[in-house]
Amino acid sequence: MNSRERILGRVRRALADVPADATPITRDYLREHGERTVAETVELLAGNLADYRAIVHRTDEDGLAALIAALLEKRGSASVLVPPGLDEGWLAGTGVTRVADRADSTPGELDRVDSVVTACAVAIAETGTIVLDGAPDQGRRRITLVPDHHVCVVRVPDQVVSSVPQGLERLDPARPLTWISGPSATSDIELDRVEGVHGPRTLEVVLVGDA
Repeated sequence: MNSRERILGRVRRALADVPADATPITRDYLREHGERTVAETVELLAGNLADYRAIVHRTDEDGLAALIAALLEKRGSASVLVPPGLDEGWLAGTGVTRVADRADSTPGELDRVDSVVTACAVAIAETGTIVLDGAPDQGRRRITLVPDHHVCVVRVPDQVVSSVPQGLERLDPARPLTWISGPSATSDIELDRVEGVHGPRTLEVVLVGDA
């Protein structure tokens, strides 16, 4: 018997005397803090992303390809990692070498890639959090953790919610969820902040809305 089986066995024993029709426990959590318009929710997201030291950009659908090309050029990127389901039009404005998201890519190969561009599953305004769920336009979790520069595209207002409870309703808990609040950062015992230890050193979030 392995650890998983032992834990599940304990759960089953603990629930053995619970009636099948028992009323589930409900918790009346606040679903969001205050009432906001859609525009105010997007502004809150942008502000909290910036507070976490993410770089926030805004554009419309027509300007997205040119903006992504400009971000890669400014970064000096010679290669960009591309999830298999990413909209090809997003990279139409750049000639940077594309690297496919492959199952057999080694950590060293991923580390040599300059940038990665992905979509997202949902963005949470109150916490300034971007959530990826491994969908085809986001790729495997590791492709957003190893390269040093991540450009993440968020469609507004469709992918923006106010709160974590609202975000959870849109997510499948069986999928590999990655929650991102700003670039990777950690602090040592003297509170010296170091970025890029556990993920990308630079996170650029592109909010794409109507013209």
